[in-house]
Amino acid sequence: MSSKKFPDEIPLTRMLYVGGRATTLHLRKCKFLLEREGGATQEFVVEKSPLAIGAMDDNDLVVEDDTVSRYHCRIYQEQDSYVVQDLESTNGTFVNGVRVKEAYLKPGCTLALGDTELKFYPFDEKVEVRPSAQSRFGGIIGFDVRLREIFGILEKIAPTGATLVIEGETGTGKEVVAKSVHAASPRRNKPFMVFDCGAVPDNLIESELFGHEKGSFTGAIMTRQGIFELATGGTIFLDELGEMNLELQPKLLRVLEQREVKRVGSAKPIKVDVRVIAATNRDLEEEVRAGRFREDLYYRLSVVRVKLPPLRERIGDLPLLVDHFLKTHSFNRGADGGMLVREVAKAAYDVLSRYRWPGNVRELLNVIERAVSFAEGDTIDLRDLPDYIRSSAEVAADGSSPLSFVPPASAAAVVDLPFKEAKERWVSAFEKDYVLYLLRRNGMNISHAAKEAAIDRKYFRKLMRKYGIDASDGDPAADVEVDADDGAEADAD
Repeated sequence: MSSKKFPDEIPLTRMLYVGGRATTLHLRKCKFLLEREGGATQEFVVEKSPLAIGAMDDNDLVVEDDTVSRYHCRIYQEQDSYVVQDLESTNGTFVNGVRVKEAYLKPGCTLALGDTELKFYPFDEKVEVRPSAQSRFGGIIGFDVRLREIFGILEKIAPTGATLVIEGETGTGKEVVAKSVHAASPRRNKPFMVFDCGAVPDNLIESELFGHEKGSFTGAIMTRQGIFELATGGTIFLDELGEMNLELQPKLLRVLEQREVKRVGSAKPIKVDVRVIAATNRDLEEEVRAGRFREDLYYRLSVVRVKLPPLRERIGDLPLLVDHFLKTHSFNRGADGGMLVREVAKAAYDVLSRYRWPGNVRELLNVIERAVSFAEGDTIDLRDLPDYIRSSAEVAADGSSPLSFVPPASAAAVVDLPFKEAKERWVSAFEKDYVLYLLRRNGMNISHAAKEAAIDRKYFRKLMRKYGIDASDGDPAADVEVDADDGAEADAD
């Protein structure tokens, strides 16, 4: 069979973007027509990929025919095409009368499995993207029209098995979107597994994802299941996908296409049934152009993409978010279970609204938690906000950038010094400002700040100690490692 693309094929399940805005959701489905004895026709409509076909009950499409093998063939998506792959069946797989090992399927072609013939028809259900009437989807809340457009998309794709890529700055709520999609899907009662592609050492990431056999490498003292096996039936959330090692990406692509894994040290494939949701704060298209991310993996993952807007671009949602945090989080509960703080003063809201929120909703949650601990009554006042929030908002009101680095020493102050000493002073000033800025940008979370700086977490801590910085600088109530809880929007990266 020819490997060319057929021009009359319909795009796979994916979004259509015009001018950067989502306009149409294409839900890709397949229809198989099976002719029974006596001329009766049975129709099967499926939207899953890959699709397993065979005589065993655990196939996606079960064919009751003694000439059909237990696991006869599978059909999977490859960019804008469907491909059938024979699974070493006894009687073979035929496309339009030609026996094939692997072949592209053209709409209307005949797929023969033993004595059974199926007519193959892909079709496209087009859904116009409209803003949802709801102000929340799962743990994500907001009235902003762009956010409600995303809610409209998520409401449509959550019940399907479509792969989803979530883009957005750190702290915008990517993990909460993934959790919310899982909770709204038929997989809700199955595992939801999170894997941070940037937090696991390169020499262990394959074992973590796919598992390993006992003795397969030094330290492998027992057989271990990987996250794909553990998540079977449920959803895997691949966080910080853009950080994945280039050498590992082909193996991930193979798992996505074949829906089976091989443990490190084993040649035996293990079938897995998972939905994949990925998140990144990088521009994957740019990563592909730069050669840091595989193009084929990018297209395999980018079935549906959504980009979460940063908080500064939907600042009108700030009162809604603050109210949600005060009502739902344990830090605002007293010993009797009542709310400690019930409102925010107008002056405090004005300053919060002018701040740029580089750490987005996660940073907002940390600031509100800090303000609750400092509040003397049931109202958050201006004095309860961190100094850096107040000062940054004041600078921003003057029209200048609150995020620029200004070394404390001027050129005139160091020009008379020897070059080496002058350079050391300027570098030290930059390093201190840089570390503080990234901490504040990431809601005082050291792990996320180090990741954004692309340096080892231990070295980032070393820089903090060098300049006498701890994670509470600019935010005295912040923990050294701040991680959001309670499943609200600020929980996610």
